[in-house]
Amino acid sequence: MNLIKYITLLENKRIEKLYRHCTEYYPKSPSTVVLEGKEYVMMASNNYLGLTHHPKVIQAAIRALETYGTGSGGSRLINGTHKLFTTLEKELATYKETEKALVFNTGYMANVGTISALMGKDDLIFSDALNHASIIDGCRMSKANIITYEHCNMNDLEKKLQSYGNQSQNKLIVTDGVFSMDGDIAPLDKLVWLKEKYNSLLMVDDAHATGVIGNGKGSAHHYHLDHKVDIQLGTLSKALGSVGGFVATNSIISDYLINTSRPFIFSTALAPANIGAALAALELIESDTTLIDKLYNNVKYLSNRLQRIGLLATSHTPIFPIIVGDAEKALRLSDILKENGIIVTAIRPPTVPKGESRLRLTVTASHTEEQLNQVVDAFISIFNDT
Repeated sequence: MNLIKYITLLENKRIEKLYRHCTEYYPKSPSTVVLEGKEYVMMASNNYLGLTHHPKVIQAAIRALETYGTGSGGSRLINGTHKLFTTLEKELATYKETEKALVFNTGYMANVGTISALMGKDDLIFSDALNHASIIDGCRMSKANIITYEHCNMNDLEKKLQSYGNQSQNKLIVTDGVFSMDGDIAPLDKLVWLKEKYNSLLMVDDAHATGVIGNGKGSAHHYHLDHKVDIQLGTLSKALGSVGGFVATNSIISDYLINTSRPFIFSTALAPANIGAALAALELIESDTTLIDKLYNNVKYLSNRLQRIGLLATSHTPIFPIIVGDAEKALRLSDILKENGIIVTAIRPPTVPKGESRLRLTVTASHTEEQLNQVVDAFISIFNDT
């Protein structure tokens, strides 16, 4: 095998400061990790409610492991569905106020599997310019005609819907609910109005919204539009502290996905421990909003402190993007923060557009004020040095 091509491409990534590697952390708690014997404050995790270490979630995973074993042994349609699966899907549907919910192995697979199953080469997909890579890949795999509209620009979207208004193809508008790199919330009220006006389906990826906004129920609930959004996608691996994805929708679409979505049909089902953990996490946030309240207390606290030192920060979601532009600069600032005991990942192309490299801070319910103060102090030291 000739590997010169790959060696060259990797070297180019190093030169452009876009080379990546995996770092081995020991997660001591939801908000701290240990690296090479030193403890750090973790500010790059999507574990928004800190449920990965919650005793009830851990115990539920152990019970599922002891009851159903270490693995599922097959796909959902063969032998991989057990009582915990059906219970979780019923609870997710109730939580999202939809008829059905269907669990996938990851949020990525849920996006790819849903879009590629529902849309085909004669259909039209209207996709926000900053949608997650899994949405983009699902659109591409569908072979539908993809029309990208400017980020959260409803005027641009309507112009593009109008230009295809006389065509009879199926139409899908798809957007993130909370955008993972910018932390802003999609204008779902306007999207619902447009989807009804132009007879389109509306799909919202609530990976960063479930358990976070709308009292934890996501972006549709945030706008009081639960019954107006056709497809609500979510993940079990962020606020819910487990692994997996899901689609909450009506019975027809759910049944159609079971019969046509290749990632669902041809994947071995999630391990029972994952499902048990997710079910316990969902029950926790359904019965008690204390963790969500704590999350937003931390969001507001950090937002106020960052604003005082001159950084642009809002308190709408737990995602704080600090755009620095240059990839090399983002890496350098990430290293300085690490020297100050803070883990913040440098986000670079292709995750974000060229020239928009950034530090992406994420706040969780498990962070203490002392830890958040440590983060702000580290930024103050960066400003003083520069």
